[in-house]
Amino acid sequence: MSELNTGLRLLALRDIFLTDTDENNQLSIKELVEKLKIELPESTADQKAVKRYIQTLQSSGFDIIENEDKFGKKFYSHQERLFENYQLRLLIDPILSARFITEEEKKTIISNVKKLTSKQIAKTLPDPIVYQQSINQDYQLIKLHIDKIHDAIYQSKMITFQYGDFDIHKDFQLRHAGELYQIKPHALIWESNFYYLIGDDVKYSEENNPRNYRLDRMRNVTITDNKFTHKRKDLSTYVQNSFHMFGGQDEWITLQFTLDQNVLNGVIDKFGIEADIRKEDDETFLLKAKAKLSPGLKAWILAWGSKVKVISPLTLVNEIKEEIQKVKDQYKE
Repeated sequence: MSELNTGLRLLALRDIFLTDTDENNQLSIKELVEKLKIELPESTADQKAVKRYIQTLQSSGFDIIENEDKFGKKFYSHQERLFENYQLRLLIDPILSARFITEEEKKTIISNVKKLTSKQIAKTLPDPIVYQQSINQDYQLIKLHIDKIHDAIYQSKMITFQYGDFDIHKDFQLRHAGELYQIKPHALIWESNFYYLIGDDVKYSEENNPRNYRLDRMRNVTITDNKFTHKRKDLSTYVQNSFHMFGGQDEWITLQFTLDQNVLNGVIDKFGIEADIRKEDDETFLLKAKAKLSPGLKAWILAWGSKVKVISPLTLVNEIKEEIQKVKDQYKE
């Protein structure tokens, strides 16, 4: 029985070090005894016993720092953490800004993340109540989809699902009369506040032609018994070229932009720091890149207004001209 009690005290003392101490907060032996009695009211551990427990924890590999003040009083702390403070922010901030996560779920997730550090550091982390951005009413579906697709990717099993969109009345309508999509799942990514599945549709014979599907638009996701062999795919290039540009054929484009810092920032944000960007003169710069000729690309170009001019290919030049003419016609009296 005494061994059991000793084990409980060791575990309780370890938790006290994890939650109540860090590099800026340390406790004396007296304070450790008091906290141990709060955690285990029936504990009879005194200062001498707590010192033994500290030695036992240290010998087991649990790091405890001992400091002595100018009066010779000793203080103890545990300073090793699974995550640095900035890493905790990297975990928390995307969760807080994710529009598809409900406020209640954000509170739960952030509360659990805060347990990865001391109470004092946890108090400095942001409060989820400040953020009021959850708009997706299908979060329960998304949670289920994430779990199922995650398992399917790990098991290399095909999945089926239905896919759809909201109509003008905000009613969800399945595409292709509810036909099942049969997909080889390769990856789940979070892009621009939405979760996407990247996978191959078995309906198409091209092996290296992945497609993406938004999880909130999927219904009735099912893991099948059909296994498939994962083949190495350059998904990073696919994501870079496809997202925000939608589908289409890859082709080299040349765009001329006004030499403006905001414009330059936008181009680099879209095509990356390695993009082929060259100063043309004091007022313009050129971008040469491989992109999908698609409605998404045209919309992005048109959003820059007079600050961009398409140089090539000629087909894209003509399509942009036609779109500009349509806009002009809208305003004819």
